[in-house]
Amino acid sequence: MEHNYDLEKRSSGSVEKTPLDHSSSTDDVQVLEAREQYRFDAHDLDRVQRRLHQRHVQMIAIAGTLGTGLFLGSGKALNEAGPAGALIGYALVGTVAYSSLCAVGEMTSLAPISGTFPHFAARWVDPAFGFAVGWNYFYTNLMSVPVEITAATILITFWDANLSHQWIYTLVVVIIVCAINIFGVRWFGEAEFFFSIIKICLILGLILVGLIIDLGGGPDHERVGFRYWRNPGAFAPAGLVSNINTDKFLGFISVIVQAAFSFQGMELVAIAASETRSPRTNIAKAVRRVFYRIVVFYLLGILITGMLVPYDDPLLLSAANNAAQSPYVIAMTRAGIHTLPHIINAAIFTSAFSAGNSFLFCSSRILYGLALRGQAPKFFAKCTQSGLPIVSVLTCSAFALLAFMNVSSGAATVFNWFVSLSTVGGFFGWWGINITYLYFYRGLKAQGRDRKQLIYFSTLQPWLSIWGIFWTTLFILINGFEVFWDFNASGFLTSYINIPLFFGLWIFWKVYRRTKTWKPHQMDFTTGIPTVEETEEPIEPPTTIGGKIAAILF
Repeated sequence: MEHNYDLEKRSSGSVEKTPLDHSSSTDDVQVLEAREQYRFDAHDLDRVQRRLHQRHVQMIAIAGTLGTGLFLGSGKALNEAGPAGALIGYALVGTVAYSSLCAVGEMTSLAPISGTFPHFAARWVDPAFGFAVGWNYFYTNLMSVPVEITAATILITFWDANLSHQWIYTLVVVIIVCAINIFGVRWFGEAEFFFSIIKICLILGLILVGLIIDLGGGPDHERVGFRYWRNPGAFAPAGLVSNINTDKFLGFISVIVQAAFSFQGMELVAIAASETRSPRTNIAKAVRRVFYRIVVFYLLGILITGMLVPYDDPLLLSAANNAAQSPYVIAMTRAGIHTLPHIINAAIFTSAFSAGNSFLFCSSRILYGLALRGQAPKFFAKCTQSGLPIVSVLTCSAFALLAFMNVSSGAATVFNWFVSLSTVGGFFGWWGINITYLYFYRGLKAQGRDRKQLIYFSTLQPWLSIWGIFWTTLFILINGFEVFWDFNASGFLTSYINIPLFFGLWIFWKVYRRTKTWKPHQMDFTTGIPTVEETEEPIEPPTTIGGKIAAILF
């Protein structure tokens, strides 16, 4: 049903204000007041252009944010939780990440516009909630940029152990990452397409080689099987309490944050919706395929990892942070394979580089969306003629220089805090997405709209979002549990500072703007949202063999 209080009508490309009807209810007056405080229709201000193609979107969805969290972090997860604990931990976090992606995918299918889910939160929950979600997610992704750049430069120590050279490598990576984003979204799309192919080949190659080694196909012909699940065991103790069963459970809990860092950024594909050609169709395809990405890349990868190396292997405790720490490289070296580690390190380097590139793109678009609707200074919404939000990109690029903090041993401690803060901020992002979806679902139902008419919808909703809210709430509360056994102020601060920060942002905007939570019949599902005919291009079936193969892959 259409809103009887729709106060803005589009006419000849401009927004025309119409007076409120004298018969309007109190709710209508509140809607008018709220709309004066928050811009729903930023269409006339939005200058980004749809330059990402189907192949870009599909590859970004499949492998855009695969980084060191999976390739190197799996070794840390194995050491802390054991093979079964790591597998269960990654599976659990994977379901939560999937619930968030399904939720944002469905909302984007209705409204493929700049600002994505922070705008959805402001539009369908409360402008103050959207303000908190947006700035939290912006900050989370912004801090992830120097984290991934640092990971990329540390990987170079596999070939050059002279740490005095690290600042040079950091400078080169920062310049290239920033340049790709400054040149425009098309360059970003092509770079991510290329890097994603490398990452997919890497993870599939690692799984295949790991399986061959496990079955006795290595030069030593030693069959491993599930030997390490029996000895030293399937679960690793955390070493915090005397009760062995409780300690193993705590070891499993410890892997949650590591797994979350590996999954962080899966929703990037929805953030690129406003710059994607045929966004509804392409994002629907991408979201449907992410389930298989989780099963194959993450879960099968973690399973093979746990079969190759015991959780108490001393090399897993290495502080190298390069390919030498990877469980796959450890297994290959012991099996007598000496040529692949260098290739693996190079591929992991490109994955860290790519993840930093993706997080820079993501943070700049979130900042642009906030500025577009009055929740950040207006100058951040300035675009070039080609549709690049240049001020937002340059501002976020400047924060990439924080990667130089890791060159100094003293600043490295502060830098490690950023890693923890960005991971917990990611939990709040998923939490906000799922809460927004429940309001969205309730609003559509109250207004008699059939969400099954959308190009993408999930049959598991709203239960998926309820599942996501429950677990993200729990993750936020338990992520710093270790500090209660060995308390230190910095650990407690980095684990829990995001809680008062998020709710402080929420309360600040609510008091400052006197916002109200939207009631189901007040939610606006039409203003400023392009129609399907405006965004979706006609699908032309491929006629060549190459085109048909590309259609299956992308």
